[in-house]
Amino acid sequence: MSVVINTNYSATVAANNLSSSNTMLQKSLNRLSSGTKIVNPSDDAGGLAVAMKLSAAAKRQGAVSTNIGNSVSYLQTQDGALKIAAKVLDRMSELKTLYADPTKNTGDLANYDSEFTSLKAQLTALTSEKFNGVGLFGTSSLNVAVTEDGSTASQVTVAGRDLSSTGVGIGVLTATAASSLGSITLTNITDAIQNVATMRAANGAEQSRFSFASELLTTNKANLEAATSRIMDVDVAEESTQLARWNTLVQAGTAMLAQANSSAQTSLRLLQ
Repeated sequence: MSVVINTNYSATVAANNLSSSNTMLQKSLNRLSSGTKIVNPSDDAGGLAVAMKLSAAAKRQGAVSTNIGNSVSYLQTQDGALKIAAKVLDRMSELKTLYADPTKNTGDLANYDSEFTSLKAQLTALTSEKFNGVGLFGTSSLNVAVTEDGSTASQVTVAGRDLSSTGVGIGVLTATAASSLGSITLTNITDAIQNVATMRAANGAEQSRFSFASELLTTNKANLEAATSRIMDVDVAEESTQLARWNTLVQAGTAMLAQANSSAQTSLRLLQ
């Protein structure tokens, strides 16, 4: 091999190797310090695109879960009002039975009517109850999406419950015509009790479905986050091994570059 001055091929090769090792060392340091395998898009362009979509879907799952929680709160508030309505109706049925006692005088009957009037006012007030400004009772239904893609095929419909209806509610008891216990029948009251019981049963069924939908969302969100993690998160054990490797190569490359640079001194010895 000839001895030259202008070109130090060994030093050039050593410098290139050192630069490459140092680049990989910096990348390994970045991965470990950030906790992610994909620090720059160039690290895994396709994987980054997939991870972004999965991450967005997981966040939507969380948002849908929040919406379901609000819907459950709505139903729980509605059921609370229905529970009170049932208690009021129970008392009304008791008053109606007492009112039918032939031993009661006119004053006694008037006292029962007075309580009935107050209870009727309470029932009327219940029909206008709201949750966050949204009416609890009426003919309009609420359609709640339970999937992150907003699919209408799997949405849950919270049926409208017209508590003031004369047919399926308590309207017979709250109507102006029902001014006293004498103007209604016990059947009117028991029918109203049955209607409220049916509403509570339907309310419970919807809460049950929301519970299962929420459980599915929680499972799906965890799976999406795990899938994203497999793409994005760095394996610390593996990467720390690579860090040690590249750190060693950088130190070795630095030493060899210094050795290659000093090899040019051979030419000077020949000139002495």
